[in-house]
Amino acid sequence: MADWGTRALETGLGDSLRARLPGWMAETVMFFAKQAWAALFGLLFLAALMISKAVWQETWVISRFDGLFIFAIVTQAFMLWSKLESWEEARVIVIFHLTGTIMEFFKVAQGSWSYPEEAVIMIMGVPLFSGFMYASVGSYVARATRIFDMTFAPYPPLWVTFFFGALCYINFFAHHFTYDIRVALFAGSVLIFGRTRVWFFAGRRARWMPMPLAALMCGLVLWVAEFVGTTVTATWVYAGQARWETVSFAKMGSWYLLLYVAFITVTLVSRSALIHHSIRPEDREDIIGTEAGPQRSAL
Repeated sequence: MADWGTRALETGLGDSLRARLPGWMAETVMFFAKQAWAALFGLLFLAALMISKAVWQETWVISRFDGLFIFAIVTQAFMLWSKLESWEEARVIVIFHLTGTIMEFFKVAQGSWSYPEEAVIMIMGVPLFSGFMYASVGSYVARATRIFDMTFAPYPPLWVTFFFGALCYINFFAHHFTYDIRVALFAGSVLIFGRTRVWFFAGRRARWMPMPLAALMCGLVLWVAEFVGTTVTATWVYAGQARWETVSFAKMGSWYLLLYVAFITVTLVSRSALIHHSIRPEDREDIIGTEAGPQRSAL
């Protein structure tokens, strides 16, 4: 199939926006447009949560949760068929889907949260659409890296990042039985990634932000998404959470650490955006298509 889903569509969207806006405004709008495009699967899934909550009837043949599972499968298949998502990105999503589902089984068994509706496609109290919520995070990280043509420099030694990611993931389980080391993990994230700049293109010039700041901003967005999943749609409910009670802002810390797990998972499959030495803005523009990986996204 022709590359309809990536270059052609992204070029059309990007050129259309740039043609209608002045330079400074175009770059700002393009930043948010690219963010939304990168988060396409997650945004579609959030829309499905809200719409299904509003319209689903108990008398329908299948349950809402089973309907969400079918929606997720069909949407993921369409994104691959249309090349809105590459097979390399799909491999990342599958890995993160599995790690997320394992965490769901454990957390629900521990009573951390629960799913209040019934479903056929459910194991150990966990509806299997839930894995796609984690997959949407992996999808965003992989797609954003490509769409923003990101480079991470200077990137820490891989063994350090893998060890840190493993500690973050293990702590999601271990804190139920021993000490919660998330404060140490917060400090570790700054120590390990504090010098790493996330270089990206929202317009024609290379921009950057510190990697911990990027993770914190993404964590805030995920907290908002969780607000939709819990408070707005009651798709899942935390232990002791009353209806319409907002999720604790402290949960953003969990999402912050999960972002690192997601990103480090991406590097298991693709490391083309990682550079282990510092670079300057002019260097960033010179390495497009060489050590930084594929050519700049057309969006």
